[in-house]
Amino acid sequence: MIDADHGQFYVQDLDPYDAWIAEHAMDPDLAPAGWTDEAVFVHRIGVEPHSISVGTARDDIVESLITVHASAPTTQPAAEHIVETDLDVPNGQLTMSSPGTDPADGPRMTVPAGLLRARISYVPAGPPSADTKGGPGSHFLYQVDLWPSDRAQGLVIVKQGPEIWAG
Repeated sequence: MIDADHGQFYVQDLDPYDAWIAEHAMDPDLAPAGWTDEAVFVHRIGVEPHSISVGTARDDIVESLITVHASAPTTQPAAEHIVETDLDVPNGQLTMSSPGTDPADGPRMTVPAGLLRARISYVPAGPPSADTKGGPGSHFLYQVDLWPSDRAQGLVIVKQGPEIWAG
């Protein structure tokens, strides 16, 4: 479970991401947290170096699951929306947080250092067992599958969900 404050949560290799953002934060050509119009309305994730912002259908406590695999897993058949991207994790340390939380307080996990492929699946689910804010929006399990990759492949929409999906 994670508090998807402002309808998003982050999966990041924090130290390299912080170094990158220190150099690029004021660049007017870069969308904050990778949230371009296409990211918001089509693929639902914001991508920056060492970071993925996962858009959620609720500004609430949401269910999330990160799993590391040796190779690409099969896709989740129940998923409504599936997108893949690259995630460079030079330190092999992932942190999960959201805009309203300190990354130091978020869950951490060790993953293979280097370039990973990330598949984010939006799987319809019931309300989580944790207390929620009770706001609007559908409930999903945000499943993040990671596996080592030998080359960058860019962002790919594996399965496109409905155009209107959040709120």
